[in-house]
Amino acid sequence: MESKRIIQVEEKVPVNMLIPLSIQHMFAMFGASVLVPFVFGINPSVVLFMNGVGTLLFILITKGRAPAYLGSSFAFLAPAGVVISKWGYSYALGGFVAVGFLGCILAVIIYKFGSDWIDVVLPPAAMGPVVALIGLELAGTAASNAGLTEKVVDGRNVIVFLVTLLTAVLGSVLFRGFLAVIPILIAIIVGYVAALFCGMLDFSDVAAASVFAVPNFSAPKFKWEAIVIILPVLLVIASEHIGHQIVTSRIVGRDLLKDPGLHRSLFADNFSTMLSGLIGSVPTTTYGENIGVMAMTKVYSVYVIGGAAVLSVICSFIGKMTTLINTIPGPVIGGISFLLYGMIGTSGIRILVESNVDYGKSRNMAMTSVIFVTGLSGINVQFGSIQLTGMVLACVVGMLMGLMFYLFDKLKLTNDRED
Repeated sequence: MESKRIIQVEEKVPVNMLIPLSIQHMFAMFGASVLVPFVFGINPSVVLFMNGVGTLLFILITKGRAPAYLGSSFAFLAPAGVVISKWGYSYALGGFVAVGFLGCILAVIIYKFGSDWIDVVLPPAAMGPVVALIGLELAGTAASNAGLTEKVVDGRNVIVFLVTLLTAVLGSVLFRGFLAVIPILIAIIVGYVAALFCGMLDFSDVAAASVFAVPNFSAPKFKWEAIVIILPVLLVIASEHIGHQIVTSRIVGRDLLKDPGLHRSLFADNFSTMLSGLIGSVPTTTYGENIGVMAMTKVYSVYVIGGAAVLSVICSFIGKMTTLINTIPGPVIGGISFLLYGMIGTSGIRILVESNVDYGKSRNMAMTSVIFVTGLSGINVQFGSIQLTGMVLACVVGMLMGLMFYLFDKLKLTNDRED
């Protein structure tokens, strides 16, 4: 194939390319996605199962027009942790179901009234920095995964991290042909080999794991108090979803908010979260890591995303395979994340450039400045058990500023409005 040729959303991919490209997507999401069930204290096999099923449902509901991989959502960690500590994980599942159901209702409302309001509440001067923050606020997570934030940094972590990152960076620039579209997968393999030579791998768990294992499905329980604690996360996941869809739109060169429509993608995202709660898994969301893979490789095919989803489902039933993948050390995941998270941040800057945002206008300068500082300052705003911080808080601030400037324009109070 032609080096760096764009493979568009609806294009089919030959099997000899499909398999490694799908594996690349699965590896990209794996580290962050299994971290959520580990925090909740559950087996990640059911999460891998639901990630795959949720992704396939997403592709089906969006008619194969929106490439996205659904992984574990981090937005639920704080409120779900409160519920789990008080009543247990089954009641957190009930909260997941409620949030997913109401998210589906929100999607129906958007279908009825449209999505043009997004340009009002989040104009390019606000959306650009909000999208950039999706990647930038994860920078610390990437460094932490790589073991680079410890008081005493292990030299082996540095070696494996640098080998992985340099392979990904140089591969994206120097590789040609088919290798040019799988630099992430190659970097993971090279980093894994480097970790093996550094003596960082332990295969005892792989040897002890059974070959086949049924995911640990469980049923939700419902408690009004638990639902109320988790429910405000709906605002978080809705704003996150919109941001991810706008990033993906910029990458693939299509307006996914119009076709297949924000109502379809938001419904699919929340339907997957509702189904996750019903079978004992964690909530799902479109994944930034996989958006980063698409940005780097220029492969946007839903067939590749679907292939990764099928592999995730298969892995959920193979105990040894799941355990083996779980041996990928943090420095490898951190090295990949350094590049992928940065590319998401760059997508936000791209929005500002391609939208020709005029910073000669005071409103644009003020909006972008306040949003960036809000998202990176570490400010926390607490509403009961719900904490708004980082990109989510910045998004809320941006929406409020957008509405405020819109009202000022309507009242003809602004000094830079267009006639």
